[in-house]
Amino acid sequence: MESQCVLVVDDDKEIRDAIEIYLRNEGLQVIHAHDGLEAIEVLRGHTIHLIILDIMMPNLDGIKATFQIRKKMNIPIILLSAKSEDTDKILGLQIGADDYVTKPFNPLELIARVKSQLRRYVTLGTFEGNDKVVKLRELVLDPVAREVTVSGEPVHFTPMEYKIFELLITNAGRVFSIQEIYERVWKEPYYDTSDNTVAVHVRKIREKIEIDPKNPRYLKVVWGVGYKMEK
Repeated sequence: MESQCVLVVDDDKEIRDAIEIYLRNEGLQVIHAHDGLEAIEVLRGHTIHLIILDIMMPNLDGIKATFQIRKKMNIPIILLSAKSEDTDKILGLQIGADDYVTKPFNPLELIARVKSQLRRYVTLGTFEGNDKVVKLRELVLDPVAREVTVSGEPVHFTPMEYKIFELLITNAGRVFSIQEIYERVWKEPYYDTSDNTVAVHVRKIREKIEIDPKNPRYLKVVWGVGYKMEK
């Protein structure tokens, strides 16, 4: 099996080198870039399976780079951010990043998140092992092709948005708590800031499947409990 390749984008060489050591210890290939512009150039010439992307960089920062990458690719993106960049983290998730790690970070936590994202990206299949097409009024999920359509029009989800949508539509009518969504989709223990992460992804899903995201027909909030897909 071909080794998976991670693109590490940070203008701090020491951080890039440190991350590379841990990634290579996991058997992963690593390519460096020092800013968003270089990252986009690397993506044009290499097969990349995951991107670790710093937010604050010269020339093209991580937020703008994420936006550009998401126009053409759905590979997982993990943002690196300082605690003072909370607004940027939320914006990054809104425009398509899959996860974030706050600096200074525990390298083992970062590696765990990388491995979790890679498992989801390279593995086809559904939560329940169901390979049947799921239909809910105008929504259609084809889990084998990993395709979603609304009234016949294709919807382009990021990997994390897809997994949340898949979980909810294959269990339509069931209410999932934020903690359960996080632990089933991210496959790691729930922590204090997970609410924001889930909420941002749910908002993006609504924007893609609902005619009026503020008055959703499908993806409903059950106040004080969680979310469900309305039958």
